[in-house]
Amino acid sequence: MKSSSSRAPQFRLDADDNARRAPVRLVVVQGDREPAVDEADEDLVMTVPHLVVRELIALLALSLGLVFLSIAFDAPLEEIANPQKTPNPAKAPWYFLGLQELLHYYPPIVSGVLMPGLVILALVVIPYFDINLKRTAFWHPRTLAKLAGVWAAVAALSGIFLFTGSHPVWPVVGPLWFIAAVMTLPALAPNRMGWLGWLGDRSLAFWIFSWFTLAAVALTVIGVAFRGPGWEFTLPWRDGLY
Repeated sequence: MKSSSSRAPQFRLDADDNARRAPVRLVVVQGDREPAVDEADEDLVMTVPHLVVRELIALLALSLGLVFLSIAFDAPLEEIANPQKTPNPAKAPWYFLGLQELLHYYPPIVSGVLMPGLVILALVVIPYFDINLKRTAFWHPRTLAKLAGVWAAVAALSGIFLFTGSHPVWPVVGPLWFIAAVMTLPALAPNRMGWLGWLGDRSLAFWIFSWFTLAAVALTVIGVAFRGPGWEFTLPWRDGLY
């Protein structure tokens, strides 16, 4: 015979007006629920004339600014182009002078092809990685370990840019040391208040991009204003570059 414990449980439904004597227990199983959506209509405006009029005003303001600048300052035009006379130095447009400045330190295949190619490759690959959308502060967990890692990376990059080229790449190493020093300040501060607190809340991506921006600006400014005949370092007011 089967034991009483193996018998199917018996249920009895009691109906009573008194909820204490016959409590009712209900189980509600909900299906997929959609989030509440505010269906209130937003105010809409037409592209024409609202947006177009604002763009036209911005265009006119920019054009007037350029007109006033052209009246106040002469354009830095040189003599008529002569194919038999190459200017010294022969400079590219300002937005390419950062790459031209790198040619002073590395061979053309490195500074003109490899380095820009790595930057483009990084822009292609970055979306496939965890890009820290929450912008988590870099220093909060494991501060000492990250501090050692940062300065190890700075030492490695400094060695690459100081000893692998024909000349030390100071326009890249200088911004690297500056950014490393600034980002280290909140890690060493006992109380992160004010601007130290703001620096301590920055993410690693912020510091990497800041270094890249400062290095690009330094290379461009040196190529524009501080390179004279023979691509030698000079002062712009000494050789009449401006």
